[in-house]
Amino acid sequence: MLRYSLRHRLFDGGWSRLLKRELFQRGDAVGVLLYDPQNDTLGLVEQFRIGALQHAEGPWQYEVVAGMVDAAEDPAEVARRELQEEAGIDVERLVPICDYLVSAGGSDEKMYLYCALTDLTARGGVFGLPTEAEDIFFQVWSYTEVEAAFAAGQMNSAAMTIAWLWLQQNRARLRADHAPLDVNMT
Repeated sequence: MLRYSLRHRLFDGGWSRLLKRELFQRGDAVGVLLYDPQNDTLGLVEQFRIGALQHAEGPWQYEVVAGMVDAAEDPAEVARRELQEEAGIDVERLVPICDYLVSAGGSDEKMYLYCALTDLTARGGVFGLPTEAEDIFFQVWSYTEVEAAFAAGQMNSAAMTIAWLWLQQNRARLRADHAPLDVNMT
């Protein structure tokens, strides 16, 4: 945590009074939505989150695969590492979704969000690094199951919501680009 005392320019001219603000220096993070366009399924992780302890649904959250970026690390490489650690999946191609500030009112965290297109057939299980006390349940859901979970208020992480909105806009294209070939041999 850092404490700042500062002034800033005002929209109508001049300067603000002296402000005191705290900044939680969290750093950068990555998030990866796993999507199987041929089977129209998504890979989600479920894990305990202290920030959701008081949430009515409980502290277990459904999320995209995610992790923190260390200094001088490439976000795409971190995404690939986290996919292996949290889902046991190796991917070559990551489709960038967007980069965004998670909560600029009090944190410097920037999220690099990607989509990994991969075959999710027969995937799932418990993953995570024991050295990081991770207990991550990786699950494969149909598109309609995720849609229903959003409608029921079960999906409430920012990264999951942003990735879901992106998928809604790009799903038809992704499915068309990755459709199995219909070969008619006569």
